Amino acid sequence: MPRILITNDDGVRSPGIKALADALEGLGEIVVLAPVREASAIGHALTLHHPLRLEHLRGTVYALDGTPTDCVNIAVAAVLRGLPDLVVSGINKGLNVGDDVTYSGTVSGALEASLLGVRAIAVSLQEGEGEWRWEHAARVARRVAEAVLRDGLPGRTFLNVNVPRGEPKGVRVTVQGKRNHSTTVSERRDPRGRPYYWIGEGQDQWLPNGSSDYEAIRAGYVSVTPLQPDLTAHSSLDAIRDLVLEDDQ
Repeated sequence: MPRILITNDDGVRSPGIKALADALEGLGEIVVLAPVREASAIGHALTLHHPLRLEHLRGTVYALDGTPTDCVNIAVAAVLRGLPDLVVSGINKGLNVGDDVTYSGTVSGALEASLLGVRAIAVSLQEGEGEWRWEHAARVARRVAEAVLRDGLPGRTFLNVNVPRGEPKGVRVTVQGKRNHSTTVSERRDPRGRPYYWIGEGQDQWLPNGSSDYEAIRAGYVSVTPLQPDLTAHSSLDAIRDLVLEDDQ
């Protein structure tokens, strides 16, 4: 029976991770190990400067006072004592499309699994009005997990799955979207007059691309984007060779 590790960045008590675990029931031996508190927008952070505490909550559910990347590594080293067959990270409250994948702890949980040679999926749900509705994202997560367990993935590739609010119209395989982004920084004063700062989301201008994750979600489709740890700008290699080697010519 395959071993499936579930993590997230919204915290072990998030309803999204419970919906995910319920949806994957029966596909294998499921272990949940997630941050004890919310760790959103923490990216691929790894804790190196203080000890990590692992808490057994119930059954095969564990909490860690660390990041999603920490959770994957501690699960492998101390809970599973070996690599799982699949890691699924989510279901995240809010999309992780375009450049946001670089900030996302949810995506980074899947990225860390990929670096370890494990098949991995990140799943995120678009925010809507009223209460969160997890059922469509949970159903998509199970469908994709079944396919990955059955057919595998190319080496060092993981899937970033984003689900629109409401009933999806279908599924599109997409590329990572691009945007012009500005972050807002608000300076305020505490009661003693000392400055403090809030970093917030700025205005986004998405660049047109009919095959992007952003536009798939905007059209009401599930977006499935294959990602990889390799950040090399391969199309720029020749230009950079000319730039840095021009004095040697």
